[in-house]
Amino acid sequence: MKRFLSLVQPSGSLTIGNYIGSIRQFVKLQESYDTFIGVADMHSITVPQNPEFLHRRNREVLAWFVAAGLSDKHCTFFIQSDVRLHAELAWIFECITNMGELSRMTQFKVKTEGKTDKKIPCGLFTYPVLMAADILIYDADIVPVGSDQKQHVELARNIAECFNSRFGDTFVVPEPVIPNVGGRVRDLQDPSKKMSKSATSPKGVIFLDDDEAAIRKKISSAATDMDACVDYDEASKPGVSNLISIYASLNEIGLPEAIAKFKGETRYSVFKKAIADCVVEHLMPIQERYRKVLADGMVDEYLDKGAKRAREVAGRKLDEVFAKVGFGRA
Repeated sequence: MKRFLSLVQPSGSLTIGNYIGSIRQFVKLQESYDTFIGVADMHSITVPQNPEFLHRRNREVLAWFVAAGLSDKHCTFFIQSDVRLHAELAWIFECITNMGELSRMTQFKVKTEGKTDKKIPCGLFTYPVLMAADILIYDADIVPVGSDQKQHVELARNIAECFNSRFGDTFVVPEPVIPNVGGRVRDLQDPSKKMSKSATSPKGVIFLDDDEAAIRKKISSAATDMDACVDYDEASKPGVSNLISIYASLNEIGLPEAIAKFKGETRYSVFKKAIADCVVEHLMPIQERYRKVLADGMVDEYLDKGAKRAREVAGRKLDEVFAKVGFGRA
């Protein structure tokens, strides 16, 4: 059986963008693949974190996965720092990855814009190599990602091909999987940007734990335009197009069908209410299951079982890598 893997950072509350662009894909794929789902807490410390918050958030992220429909019958759940072999493989990869490749990473450019070298931690520059190790240590065939993360999977592919060429066939070269609709949910207030859990202002972000009133308020105040006519045009109507994309994705319909439903509507209030109704209808049941998952103690059980298997799989691969690069005694 082929394998897919994804890790999500616990540094902030998950958003509807995470759900549409990633988590819901996992639910669909879990029965067809050997599924590894991780919480990337090692990545989160590229910016300062409160340790108590990080411990709590690790468990909460997993609870959202389970509430959304993922099952331990199909998934290996783990916290990245529980499988420290990732970091060991990352060091080897850093030694075969050049600085030019890392300096071209879009996320690095965005996160360091306007900062001096003294303000930029080395981990922010090298974390794509750790991400490659996360993927390759499990021989993942596919990696479901949002469109903004595709570049990281491409780096993992390059590293795998480089290692295989130098040391012999070792790693599976992974493929990114991006949803046709909703692959990049945009900020409601500034649709030129991706909706992000680390956004400066929460007004444009729908978090999975937002209550109904907050969801409706954020959607009602979402940026649109002065045309007062609903239509899909990412260039001239990015705010409206973003809302239509969210509607289409949550209802699992194509963009043409979603566009046809709203096309020509001149009352943005009516349009936004329909979007809000859709979001509320989808998120409220997930929130109810999330609270139950946290309360019944299954999170730690899943993590204990998952960490054991993840260490076994990763350990076999790292032993192979160590032997090929010449570590230890012959």
